[in-house]
Amino acid sequence: MPFQVHNQSNQIPPILEVQGLKKYFPIKGPLGRFGGVKEQVKAVHNVSFKLYEGETLGLVGESGCGKSTTGRTILRLTEPTEGKAMYNNQDIFQLSEKEFRQMRQEMQMVFQDPYSSLNPRKRIGKTLEEPLVIHSIGNKKERTEKVMEILNQVGLQVDHYYRHPHEFSGGQRQRIGLARALVVNPKIIIADEPVSALDVSIQSQIINLLQKLQEEMKLTYLFIAHDISVVRHICDRIGVMYLGRIVEEAPVDSIFASPLHPYTQALLSAAPVPNPKVKRERILLKGELPSPLNPPSGCVFHTRCPYATTRCMKEVPVKKEMSKGHFVACHLHD
Repeated sequence: MPFQVHNQSNQIPPILEVQGLKKYFPIKGPLGRFGGVKEQVKAVHNVSFKLYEGETLGLVGESGCGKSTTGRTILRLTEPTEGKAMYNNQDIFQLSEKEFRQMRQEMQMVFQDPYSSLNPRKRIGKTLEEPLVIHSIGNKKERTEKVMEILNQVGLQVDHYYRHPHEFSGGQRQRIGLARALVVNPKIIIADEPVSALDVSIQSQIINLLQKLQEEMKLTYLFIAHDISVVRHICDRIGVMYLGRIVEEAPVDSIFASPLHPYTQALLSAAPVPNPKVKRERILLKGELPSPLNPPSGCVFHTRCPYATTRCMKEVPVKKEMSKGHFVACHLHD
């Protein structure tokens, strides 16, 4: 379990607060930059949430909902279109490149595909030492010792320091990606689908390792995934995303016991049930996921919602608190 969990009922400020985050990708005309911007892909639209020290907040949703873009934008791997991300009373998006480089040490990312995020020509030891060099941490001997230590913490051996990425399995490469994020002693880890490319047995090992490291190193996680059953195992709270928006946010137990948004209900109905005697009615959504190039008016889910009304087609629902810490953006619950 996490070393300490805070929620919105506590009078303790969040370690990270995202406010009105938007990320639009411009689509230019046939003449490139001379043709002007013709359309915009609204990948993330008006996303807000709070992340408290010591907890794990999960972002879930189907492919293309904007959850990975949200994580990457917070770390400014892609620049935001609009919004704020407050960390230590500073807006991350307003920092200069030099100021943000110093802050980057406290916020790191673990990528979905560990192999593509590793330099195939570099030995693992040199790859893990690179963040220490960038942030001017320690001398050569101290950096090597730190890398050896972190390899041991993530379940790898000292001799792995001298190997190349192609010599490792998928699970081992993900441990390397985790080691690279942890080597600078960050406070926040943004994990972008860290187990989705792994076998089920390896997934459980990595999740257990994440929980162990969270307790040992006092980490805070933003855990991005499309598998809601994986999120249930590791997260304290869940934010459900659909077409670039968070439509429901609640503690894990609350959202599994009483999902309020029709989209959340559909996601949970698709999750496998361990007990074959337990029957769960499958909710099949009609139609296809709309294009973020031209999202529906009003509630973006109304084109697939079995309970949609005329109001849903015209009016954007406001996120409101229905019970302690349980928020939903849906007209059905007004």
